This record gives sequence, structure tokens and C-alpha cells, in this order.
Amino acid sequence: MTTKQVPYTGGEKESLQVSLDRHRDAVLWKLDGLDDEQLRRPMTPSGTNLLGLVKHLATVEYGWFCTTFGRESEPLWFDPYEDMTVTDDESTANIVAFYGRARAAADRAVAELDLDTAGTSWSGNTVSLRWVLIHMLEDTARHAGHMDIVRELIDGATGAYRGT
Repeated sequence: MTTKQVPYTGGEKESLQVSLDRHRDAVLWKLDGLDDEQLRRPMTPSGTNLLGLVKHLATVEYGWFCTTFGRESEPLWFDPYEDMTVTDDESTANIVAFYGRARAAADRAVAELDLDTAGTSWSGNTVSLRWVLIHMLEDTARHAGHMDIVRELIDGATGAYRGT
């Protein structure tokens, strides 16, 4: 996987988007080469597992980038408050594809909206696209960090990308 570089002199939207993409790509790397049991294995007392983190990140991408701005989002087949839980009937391929669709929908919102475009969050707050990009960058980086630890506990792999 080629690592994207945040432009040293890029615009605000481009810089935020590329930074978010770097963390999104790291999230997917953390799944690479693991079998289904490893992806679902709870690695903390609270049950944190790699696949559940991906499902959560897909859910919040749709929520923040689409629902907040009144854009189309696919219907969830699960309780959004249980988005870190992966059931036996949810395949790895389907959850990874769900994340891909959420990313694509979020990317369309970023491309089509101005940074100052306002929307209404799930909590009723008025937020700008700029705020949402920063929030999702923080949330994705936080969970990518969780995934760093979980992956290392599973098979010893470390780094943001393979070979790093």
C-alpha cells in the first residue's frame, strides 16, 4: 500500500482529507493477512476487536458526513449503539465493504460541500464540515491506535503500514 502524504503547502480541505485517508488506510492495513477468527477475537475486557472497530468507523463516517448534512446514507441493519459488536452472521467481507461504501459517501460529501457548510449533528449541535473532518480525523486516529495495539497482541505486527 502506498502511503499518502499530507501536502506541505496544500489547502485546508485537501490537507484534512489526505490526513484522514492516511488513518483510514492504516485501519485497513490492520486487517491485512489475518483470518476471520483473529479479526473477531476480543482482545480487551470490553471485547474490543479489529472487525468491530471497522464496523464502528463505517457507522460514524455515514453518521457524521451524511446524516449530519442531510445526505443519503444506507440503512443500518444493527442498532447504531451496538456498532462495535460483530455478530456471527456478519461476514468480514461485508463489514469491510460497508466501510468502503461509507468512506466513498463521506468523500462525496467532502468533495461537494464547502468547509463552512453547516449541518445538524445527532446531538442537535450545529457543526461545520470543517469540524466534522477534524472530529473524524481524531476519531479515526484514536481507533487506528487501538487497532495498532490489538494487532500487535494478535500477531506482533506493528507500524502504520506494512513494513513500517
